[in-house]
Formats: sequence, C-alpha cells, structure tokens
Amino acid sequence: MDRSFKRAIKLLNIVKRPARPKINPPKDILGLETANIINKSNVKGVPSLFGMIEWLSELGHSMDDINNLNVIHVAGTKGKGSTCAFIDSFLRTHGNRTGFPRKVGLYTSPHLVEPQERIRINFRPLLKDIFAKNFFEIDDTLSKNVHNTPRPRRLQLFALLAFHTFIKEGVDAAVIETHHGGEYDSTNFVKKPVATVVTSLGLDHTKQLGSTIDQIAWHKAGIFKPGVPAFSPPQEPEAAEMLQKRASEKNAKLNFVADDHDLPENVTQLTPDVQRTNASVAMAAVRSFLDQRSNPKALIYQEDIQKGIKQFKWPGRFQIVDQGDYQWYFDSAHNEMSVEVAAKCDSLRRLKVVIFSLLSDQRDGTKVVEALGSALKKARVKIDHIIFTTYVRDPGNTPEERENTILPIIKDKEMAKLIREYEICWRKNNCQNKSSVGFELTIRDALQWGKGVVQYTKHADLIPRGAQILVTGSQHLVGTALDLMMKDDLLENSTTPEVKEELFKENYEWQAPIMSNMMRRYQIQPEAKRLKDRTDGQNVSAGSKP
Repeated sequence: MDRSFKRAIKLLNIVKRPARPKINPPKDILGLETANIINKSNVKGVPSLFGMIEWLSELGHSMDDINNLNVIHVAGTKGKGSTCAFIDSFLRTHGNRTGFPRKVGLYTSPHLVEPQERIRINFRPLLKDIFAKNFFEIDDTLSKNVHNTPRPRRLQLFALLAFHTFIKEGVDAAVIETHHGGEYDSTNFVKKPVATVVTSLGLDHTKQLGSTIDQIAWHKAGIFKPGVPAFSPPQEPEAAEMLQKRASEKNAKLNFVADDHDLPENVTQLTPDVQRTNASVAMAAVRSFLDQRSNPKALIYQEDIQKGIKQFKWPGRFQIVDQGDYQWYFDSAHNEMSVEVAAKCDSLRRLKVVIFSLLSDQRDGTKVVEALGSALKKARVKIDHIIFTTYVRDPGNTPEERENTILPIIKDKEMAKLIREYEICWRKNNCQNKSSVGFELTIRDALQWGKGVVQYTKHADLIPRGAQILVTGSQHLVGTALDLMMKDDLLENSTTPEVKEELFKENYEWQAPIMSNMMRRYQIQPEAKRLKDRTDGQNVSAGSKP
C-alpha cells in the first residue's frame, strides 16, 4: 500500500469539507447535548469539537497524556499566528539556556506553502516521512471505527495529527492555535492547559460565530478553563465585557496585558505596533508558563527576550522581501482589521502596486477591499495599480495545460461578477479612483505584471527606485506568491495576450473595461527587448500610464 506523504495529503484533501455549514446541528450527535448549546449561541452544522476525545482515545491517548503536553491554547481574530510564534520563540530561547522546555511543539493553521508547516517541533516543520508515518498510524486506527463514530474531517485530522505527534515526541510544551472560534473548535478538548490566550478580536467568520463583537468574544473565550490563567490585549468595550463575563463563568482569571516594557525598541520584528502587542501578550503567557511548570521556578531573562525577538519569524505576516528594484511586502491580511493594520505600516510609504485575492464564502471580500483602500488613503499612500487575481498558481507549461487551467476560470460567471464588484468597490468607495485596475488569471501572472510595472516606470523615470508591491488578501495568495519568489520563477510560463484574447472572446461575462485593459496591457519580455520597448514608449496598460 502507498503510504507516502503525497498520498497522505491526498487523503486529507478528500475529507475536506466543501463549505462551512449554514444549518443547525442535530440534537443528538455522539451523545452530546447540543440542544443546550444551541440555546446559548448560533451554532451551525456539527461542531468540530465533537468526536475528538473519542478519536484520541482510539489512538491510545488519555486525557492525562493530553494535559501533560503543557498546552498554551491561543484563540482570537487577529494575530493568532504571530502570538503563537512569539510564545514558541521565547520558550525556545529560555529552553536553550536552562534545558526546559527541551522540546516545544507548535500547531497553527492554515499553512503558508507546505502542509507540514502546521506542525512544528522547535519551530522545524515535520519531515515529510514523519508526517506520513504518523498520519497513516491515525488512518489505520480510525479505519477500524471502534466507537462507531463518523470519520474526522480535514481540520480535525490535522489537529489529531498534531497531538498524536506531540505525545509521541514527548514535547515539554505545546502551543496550540484554534482553527476558528474556540468553544466548539476541534482543539478545545484540552481540560487543563497551562495558560489560554485570546488575541485581538474583530468580526470574522460571522456566518458561524455571529455578527456582533460580543458573539465573537463568547466563542473565543470558550477556551478559558477553571483555574487557568487567561491573557488578552486590550479589547473593544463590548468584547472585553464578554471575555470578562465568560472568565467569571468558567472561574478563569483573565488578565488584560499592556505593552511589555522589557521588549526592545526599534526592532523590525516588532513593527508594526500590533506585533509589539502580540509579543507582549506572548510574554505574559510565557512568564505564567514558567512560573507554573519550571522546577525550580524560573524567570525569563532579558537575554532570553532579546534572543527570542531576534530569532522570531512568521512568514507571510508583515514580511518584506527586498530585491533591489523590487521591494515586496507580503501580508496575509484576510479581514478588515488586518488590512487596516497592514496599510498603516511605515514601510509602505512608497507603495505603487497592490496584488489582491480573496475568494471565500466566509468573508465579504468587498469589505476587505474597501477597508484596504480607505486605510491606504488615510496613510497617504497612493496606489498606481491594483491587480486582482485567483488562487491558481500558474497556467501550466503547454498550450493544452494552459487552456485547461484558464478556461475554468474564464467560464466562472461568479468569478467575473466578483472581480467587477472588487473594481467598483475600489474605485467608488475607497477614493483610489485614479488607480489602474487589472485582473490576472494566475498568481504567477499577477506577480509578473506587478514586477513589469515597477521595471517599466523605473526605467521611464516616472517613480523613484525601490517602488513597492503589496501582496495581500489571503494566505492562499501570499503563500503561493512567496513560494514562487523563493524559486525565482516569475518570468516563465506566463499566459500570453494572444492566448487570453482567444479564450476570452466568446465569454461575454468578462466583457468589462477591466478585461479589455488586461488583454491589451503590456507584457514582460526578454530584458533587452523590454528596455528597448520602454525607451520607445511602449504602453503599460490600455487607458492608463503608470
């Protein structure tokens, strides 16, 4: 039997839920009293928590095994991943100096480039062979279906894989990020975490968690446990009130954390300011962890803090890649709060190009586009070009592959409608109406177009050197874009204007100015010809000059 990493990923993708449910769950699932749950909150579908304890039991893991992982559990709307990474970094620097914790497990989602990034030990992603080995141990066991329960879905399997791996590896601490929500999240079976954290809250996943900030806070605070310290940055009044109420109900001590004065000043890792907030909450959780678990009780030294900040990294969040003439700014901001923070970053003062993609039935992408444009305007950042794109990596290597990749996108009427809505929203609501707007079929094409704009305008002396390109809107976009950048593979396998025009001409859903501009616009060419064409004044985009 094929027990390869590739097959493990294939099996994980097979059980992926096609869409989040929009109906209430049945009243008796796995013997749990969901009727009472529904009275408290607007739960939809079968909560992801259901079945997790039974599956872990089938794998031979007791609740004591789980509690012995020394879990720091993290929920929130914004900054969960960064906060988890700061906690992990501080614990590792302290462990390197003192010997505890020796091994730190880190579970986050989604992944940026490769699936094994979700599960890390001492910040190193699982090796593919270990990932596959542990996955098939779970698959073999749960296939027997001892408790006659439904099979776990994709995110449940990832969570099971993380806990199964951390228990096998004997980690001394496990930093666990919720998927979304908290109360019914598939990670919320830990009865005795060492500490819990709720990061900054805002409106996200509203179809499942509720449309008000207090409803969101109710769900996130579901990770609070009796007698366990809880930490949060300052919140909006309604959110803070609900968090405090839930903490009282659960007999948890909630601490609202101000900026930590022991953190260093003027360091890249703590910019923008929200990263200082995330690091401060992380420090509070780590101090609590060491106070409870180190023997004898240990303090985190200033040396640990400095090294923890220096080694901190969280790709895809506030990440700058400097390529000389091109300065790329990657941020996987996927809600209004996140894009507003991204837009305020001082590093974006010379931003000229935005590449954006957000294709989700869980979020209103037009609100994110509106928030991005408005925030950039408030920051006095003028956008010359915005490029909307899909989640498709590239068009393929052969004409047949390209046609098979591109045609499904072009025939998607909903995609055409969404892109037009994005364009209208950007121009009408965001006061960025002088930007040229384009659409690219694949992420590679979008990056290539952005790079071409910067090169063209630089050569024509239209902008200073070092113009910037912001890639934002979704982790799917940012992860794929970073992978393409790392492989330095942007100038190959693009979709030619001729191919686009031939494919689009019979698809009238796309007959909008955005498509006409896209099909006639300037294409990247070999360097010598590119410079000659620019010298001769070749146009970059129909109807607009950069």
